[in-house]
This record gives sequence, structure tokens and C-alpha cells, in this order.
Amino acid sequence: MLTIAFIGFGNSVIRYHLPYIRHRGHIKIQSIYRRKEDRVFEFERQREKHYPEIHFTDNLDEILNDKRIDCIVINTPDDTHVQYAKAVLNAGKHVLVEKPFAPNEKEAKEVFDLAKEKGLICYVNHNRRYDADFLTLKKVLDSGKLGDIIEIESHYDYYKPYDFIKNGPRDKGWFIYSLGVHNFDQIISHFGVPQRVHYDVRSFTADGAEDYFNLQFCYGNMKVSIASSLYVMIDYPRFLVHGTKGSFTKQSQGHLSSVKASEPIHASFRVEDESKWGTLSYINEHGEHVTEQVPSEVTDYGRLYDDLHDIILAGKPKIVKDEQVLAVLSILEAAKENLC
Repeated sequence: MLTIAFIGFGNSVIRYHLPYIRHRGHIKIQSIYRRKEDRVFEFERQREKHYPEIHFTDNLDEILNDKRIDCIVINTPDDTHVQYAKAVLNAGKHVLVEKPFAPNEKEAKEVFDLAKEKGLICYVNHNRRYDADFLTLKKVLDSGKLGDIIEIESHYDYYKPYDFIKNGPRDKGWFIYSLGVHNFDQIISHFGVPQRVHYDVRSFTADGAEDYFNLQFCYGNMKVSIASSLYVMIDYPRFLVHGTKGSFTKQSQGHLSSVKASEPIHASFRVEDESKWGTLSYINEHGEHVTEQVPSEVTDYGRLYDDLHDIILAGKPKIVKDEQVLAVLSILEAAKENLC
């Protein structure tokens, strides 16, 4: 069994971690560290009572020195990831770090090097590799029914321009680091590091921070366009693929952060409604034009914890490779500097 603790107890832990791992018998959640100032309000103290099996503490040393804990998960504001990761590794524990892993490739490499020096695992929570829509895309690509792939469009959009204004100034890079990191990693996990990248990063609502981006990853003659915008009001396909033998389209699984649920949240592990299944249209081996619905795979972010368990306790190779993480960060850095 892999025994873990968390540093941080925000929305991400509550929605994207705990629901997917609490039922896994080979993972035990021992403790969660929260700063004292995060536990001041009665609402926050009551919230902890939804998780009676987990020990909450505002003493960081308590989890760093707990010999029962194998691995600590960093789920704190982005600009604190590196300092917490180094503290965990220096305490002799494995670490899983939320994305974006680091503000830049240089600092990420420092953490990976420290982990190697200590003989420990530093892993990155690129859990969106286990999204239903991306897993369904992979299933279609692996089937070979589309022939040679010519073009892929990857969209993850919102309509929130007024929220952008209402919430005040943003820092340059906020949008591409929060959303681009998911989509860049998905494509690199399947196709590898692109040979060339073209950048289109813009700001329509406010100066100094982006609210739209469209990056093109080039792999020989194949192009992958990865776009996200705050100005999309209609239901746009999550993935659109064209190949030499056909095309595929898949609607988004939706924004899980907008799903209302009371705590503790329970993951459904249900197959999506047929209305969100993908559509595959292609020419088969008999020269016939075939159109079929592609059943969706199931979103399960706990699969990353299965990977982590096997890496730490069984010595299996990392699924999320260090070099992939570094490549994503390199592209994020360049995109941030290419804001029009």
C-alpha cells in the first residue's frame, strides 16, 4: 500500500484527487496539511469533518517527519510548487506535484535533479491524460481507421469575458499556464515533442494578460492546433481530426469544475451519455463509406495514482516522463513571451 499526504486542501484536492482515490484499496490518505490561516473560519473547520478518516494538521513538520507517509502531494498555489517539492524531497519522501509543475523549465529541472540525487520519485499530476474525451481520441487514433493523420484541432473553451474583467487584473501567462498545460501535455504524451511550434497568444479584454491562444504543433506534414478562448458561446468540438481515410469529432466532456455536488464528492465512473459520443466517418478496407458512433471512455484521474503506486513500490517506469514535463514547460514559457 502507498501511504500519502497532501499539502493543500483546495478545490483541486476536493474535486480531482479525493473522489478518485478514496476507494482505491492500495492507496491510503494519511494526512492533509493546511496553513493556520486557511482553518480560521468555521466553514473550513466543518469542511474537514466530511473526511473523518483523514488527519488534518497545520504543522508541516508533522507530515514531513511522519515515517508512515511514503509520498506527499503538492496542491498549493502555482508559485509555491517548487519550494514545497524541494522541502518534501529534502525530508526524504517521494513527491507528486500539481501542474503546472514549475514556472519554467530551469526550476523544474532543479527539482528533478534533486529527486535523482536523493534516490526519490518526483512525479507530475498530468491527470488530464485520463479525461474521457482524450482517451476516446486515443482509441480512435490507435485504431488506424483514419489513415495518416493530417490535422487535429484541440479546443478547451469558455465564455467568460465579463468574469475576466470583474475579477480584476491577471498576470501574463495565467490562462495558458492554467489551461494550455493540460492540452499541450495530452498531445505530447501521444505524438512526442513537436518539431516546430507556431504561437498565437492574444489579449482582447485587458492589457498584459492573455484570454485567447492557438498554438500549432508541427509533426512533419501533420499539424495539431491547440486552442482555448474565453469567447466561445456555442458548444464547439473538443477534438476534430482529419486523416487520409476519414474524420472524427468528439464533443467535450464538459467543465468538471462547474458540476455542483456536496462534499465529499463521489466520482461517477459512468460512461458519458450517447449524445457526447464521438462520430467517426471513414472509408473501410472494402472501399465503403462508414459512419459510426464511438462510445466514450471513462474519466478516471485515479489512474495516475495507480501509476504512482507502481512507480514507487514496483519500480515501473514513469508514464509521465520528465522530458515531457520539461518540453511542456518550455512551450509554456515561449507562449507567455509571445503575447501579442
